[in-house]
Amino acid sequence: MTAITLRRLTPAALATALLCSAAPAALAQAAGPAPAAAATEHATPAAAAEDSDSVTTVGELTVTARRREETVQSVPLAVSVVGGAQIDAMGAFNVGRLQQLTPTLQFYSSNPRNTTVNIRGLGVPFGLTSDGFEQGVGIYVDDVYNARVAAATFDFLDVSRIEVLRGPQGTLYGKNTTAGAVNITTNQPSFDFVATAEITAGNYDFKQAKAAVSGPLTDTLAARLAVSSTTRRGTIYNVTSQQHVNAQDNIGLRGQLLWKPVDGLAVTLAADYSKQDAECCAQIYVRTGATQRPLNRQYAALAAAQNYRVVSTNPFDRLTDVDASLNAGNEIGGASARVVWNVGPGTLTSITAWRYWDWKPENDRDFTGLPIVSKSQNPSQQDQYSQELRYNYAGERIDGVLGVFAFRQRIDTQGTEQQGAASSRWNIAPTNVLSNDPTVLAGLTALNTQSLKATSFAVFGQASWKVSDAFTIQPGLRLNYDKKEGSYERRVFDGQGQPVLFGQTGARRAAQLAVFSPQVSAPSFSDWNFSYDLTLSYRLQPDVLGYATYAKTFKTGGINQNGLPTDAAGNPILSAGSIKPEDVDHFEAGLKTQFWDRRATLNLSAFRTEIKDYQATVTNGQLGVLRGYLANADKVRSQGFEFDFSVRPSERFSAYANGAYTDATYRRFVDAPCPPELSGGTTVGAGQTPSPPGTPGGLSPANCDISGQRLPGISKWSLSFGAEASAPATFLRRSGEVYVGYDGSYRSSFSSNASPSIYTWVDGYSLSNFRAGFRTDDGINLYAWVRNAFDEEYFDFLAVGPSNTGLIAGQPGDPRTWGVTFRAAF
Repeated sequence: MTAITLRRLTPAALATALLCSAAPAALAQAAGPAPAAAATEHATPAAAAEDSDSVTTVGELTVTARRREETVQSVPLAVSVVGGAQIDAMGAFNVGRLQQLTPTLQFYSSNPRNTTVNIRGLGVPFGLTSDGFEQGVGIYVDDVYNARVAAATFDFLDVSRIEVLRGPQGTLYGKNTTAGAVNITTNQPSFDFVATAEITAGNYDFKQAKAAVSGPLTDTLAARLAVSSTTRRGTIYNVTSQQHVNAQDNIGLRGQLLWKPVDGLAVTLAADYSKQDAECCAQIYVRTGATQRPLNRQYAALAAAQNYRVVSTNPFDRLTDVDASLNAGNEIGGASARVVWNVGPGTLTSITAWRYWDWKPENDRDFTGLPIVSKSQNPSQQDQYSQELRYNYAGERIDGVLGVFAFRQRIDTQGTEQQGAASSRWNIAPTNVLSNDPTVLAGLTALNTQSLKATSFAVFGQASWKVSDAFTIQPGLRLNYDKKEGSYERRVFDGQGQPVLFGQTGARRAAQLAVFSPQVSAPSFSDWNFSYDLTLSYRLQPDVLGYATYAKTFKTGGINQNGLPTDAAGNPILSAGSIKPEDVDHFEAGLKTQFWDRRATLNLSAFRTEIKDYQATVTNGQLGVLRGYLANADKVRSQGFEFDFSVRPSERFSAYANGAYTDATYRRFVDAPCPPELSGGTTVGAGQTPSPPGTPGGLSPANCDISGQRLPGISKWSLSFGAEASAPATFLRRSGEVYVGYDGSYRSSFSSNASPSIYTWVDGYSLSNFRAGFRTDDGINLYAWVRNAFDEEYFDFLAVGPSNTGLIAGQPGDPRTWGVTFRAAF
């Protein structure tokens, strides 16, 4: 896994090094000098300006992407590095905001469990999350793999830097990651006393406080303690509960002990705990679109039949009337032991970790103020254990790393879904007299119990042979074993608490079984996989490195852990219990350059990833059929190019521009679920022709061929750009500098449904953030900021409502926010 080491730098040199790392780091000074835990010497801005080497030299910034120190420009790998200073200055305090700085990173979250983190459009299926498959983008905190993607929704806690690595990383990582990795490194304990504190206040009652303290306990033992708290009222007002929803409520705590009994041995013990307890997450009315259901079973007619009118048809009024309870409570935490021991000609590293995640949700899954779905919640408890051993050897011509990894995970879920008083009229055809009897479906309850046991073992390694001073050959290998065992049981009870079973007769039971049907399944999967990669790099000039990579890798198979899809008779389709591994061929070429006395950096990369048996989310809006499950698409391809440019013509001005073009499409997916405009009608029979899209009461195809169409969640163009200017100043008798900074981002349109729909395209948008303040050489930083300064109206994502009624819901992005931050270092 990639790590970054910062040697002793002035603040100016640190800013310059980060600027030239091809990351969006041009504004590294914005949050003031780095803490001593980053091994940073402090100097006045004026003194730094006099040091011409600090402007032109970037060799101080080193990475260990290949398990040895080398400058970031020497690593034949597409990587973006964002330092803790930039994260603080730009307000990128979680992965969702980090994507505005790293164009190839995509993040979507309807709640912490249903969260997607992708790189170059690949990683996990877009939509509802299943416990039964792996993440294609690994999330690592201090070398510890986080299996639950919910970790990406928590605030960063005492972060030193974040690296976003693009492309397969399995031959150097414990857990296989086929799309890339988000590697988070926290500040480590120090043997010098260091303390930092930061407070922020803004509109929407935004309050954030951070503090960290580090220092020696004895000559061989040091400790570090950090805490962070964030609260903000929601940006959507619920007229039913008379509360603002989609709020932020985070608290985190991390403690570390570093023991260095002798030279060459370091033992770090760490523990952390984070909690969210927000009233969240509501998706609100956006629009309706015609489906192939009969008109009297589409949204407008169903709402009129119950005299329902949504509180607002303009989603940017930010109003909702959802009537079910909302909660996104969850906790995440764990402990780890890291031992680094210099043995012989190399270094042995051991990382032992335990992590847990408790998820306590409450949702409104009908997206309306009607009591259709009165309860929807699937609380989960997850425990994971991991052990990684690796040995790194560094020689004159050959370097290498060899590692073993073991992982064990268990997840238990106890779900409850319950229908409300409006369900009969909404879900039973109006031609059926039972549609007028609320008691038929009111109180109908499904209790879902599921568990998952997952085990992984791997041996991996990578070598680097310096054929000459300019030419290097770098092969890598990985052997992996994965096993998953799942169980799922759905029990159904009517409003009187009586079991609803298959085989029971009568119109009422038939109507109830059409909504919830009992099911038992026990899917499983196990397989061995072998993967490899080869990178060739050549230094064309002292500051020009070219490289090319081929990787043959895989994403392990999975199981449908949320239950199985059913056939027309209501029987589970057992063949859908497991999904095949993804078979990945990855090609990449890149060029890393510096010029103008290393004041400017331009890095380029082009990539092509072909995936057979792509693991896709399949959605089906019919009642009695699970809305989301996993299936294999025949073939997917993601290709494109990226650029990272940064320039610092003087100590007082810096600028950057990063961008990505991504063309990610289904190359072959002939039996995909149909989009809503082609769903809801009578299934087409032999010799019949499907009706045109949106034909009420029409004939719907059983499946749709979406080959050639774009993968969901991916913008063809993504850009980030910004600049900062500063000038010497004195404020309250303190010498320092005033500064002003700008950070912008742009995303072109993207599809927000597994099968592209004319109703769920999210328009492109651009965001502009500004900040201005005063900072000093001794760590004082006071600045004001505004984000989404021009109050751009945009959506994070759109979602298709249940039952093919034509309802489209969505989550508006944050409006304009502003505030003031004060930071001090001691």
